[in-house]
Amino acid sequence: MKIRVKSSIVRHMPVKHGAKNPFDHSKTIIDFSSNITPIGMPKSVRQVIQKNLENIENYPDSDSSLVFSSLEKYTHLHKSNLTIGNGAIEIIYNFCFAFLTKNTPVFIPIPTFQEYETASKLNNARISFFKTMDLSKDVDSFISKIPKNGCIFLCNPNNPTGSLLSENQVLQIIKQAKKLSTLVFVDECFIELVPNSNQSVLSYVQKYDNLLVLRSLTKSFGLAGIRIGYAAASKKIINVLEKIKIPWSVNSLAQKAASQALKDKSHIEKSNKIIKKESLYLKNKISKLNKFDIHESFSNFILIKTSYDSTRLQKKLLKDNILIRDCKNFRGLNKHYFRIAIKSHNDNLKLIKAMEKIK
Repeated sequence: MKIRVKSSIVRHMPVKHGAKNPFDHSKTIIDFSSNITPIGMPKSVRQVIQKNLENIENYPDSDSSLVFSSLEKYTHLHKSNLTIGNGAIEIIYNFCFAFLTKNTPVFIPIPTFQEYETASKLNNARISFFKTMDLSKDVDSFISKIPKNGCIFLCNPNNPTGSLLSENQVLQIIKQAKKLSTLVFVDECFIELVPNSNQSVLSYVQKYDNLLVLRSLTKSFGLAGIRIGYAAASKKIINVLEKIKIPWSVNSLAQKAASQALKDKSHIEKSNKIIKKESLYLKNKISKLNKFDIHESFSNFILIKTSYDSTRLQKKLLKDNILIRDCKNFRGLNKHYFRIAIKSHNDNLKLIKAMEKIK
């Protein structure tokens, strides 16, 4: 029997991300490839998870009522402007499935998070790219190329470069896109980990019906393994995304953990104090090393250009139990780029010591 498969699936190549092998449970590896908060999850969240372990045998609340209630307080938005997913990734794929059709023009600045491109391709969208290492310096040129009746993906701050668009710059893009009947998908998964700055456009989903803003509890609250994210958008967009969600997409522990985490805004404040201090430390130390050039970053990670081969460098640092993110698979970058997360001072000391040994 010949099994027929969609051509987009036949062509599909899953993105390889930078986290360590999930089967590697070594406690000695310091994972600089994963851009989560340097202080991990709140203690109260850990307690909630342990307390609710027995609930695993029961189906989760299919409406995620507890999380929606917490998100309404956290975002100051109504439930009708919010959706919740099994990680931010699920929302990216659901969005593309819902709003991108064959030949929909999609415009993506690169280098950036690869899943926008991959999810768009699965829906046969027509993708074009805008190469820039810092979109904030090329906004006017970018705006002039926005397609009609299409979709734009923006990551702010951008992964992997760490560059940041101002609120005003993002609004300029949204306004022009609206004139052209084009959707704007703004990924703000790292925006809460930008010290001393708030360039979010989350509140504007009530004003612009072509806007969706993506958020994740992974980065801000250290919940990478529990898988939960959310997005805010107009009621029209949210109604569609809620309609196509699979049943019970968010498990019961994730719901409990998310609701508890969202009560603890001080956790993000503590994270940002460390990020601000340790970012300066790492940039100062690395800038003094030969063959390493830092890209200016506003968030909790740093992109570094090196004359070394990034894959070989990754292997060398692993000998010192340091895992970095090899960035050669980012469209727009090459084998001379890698990314590091900002971690605790002790971990950062070990990274610098290992980098100083590289020859």
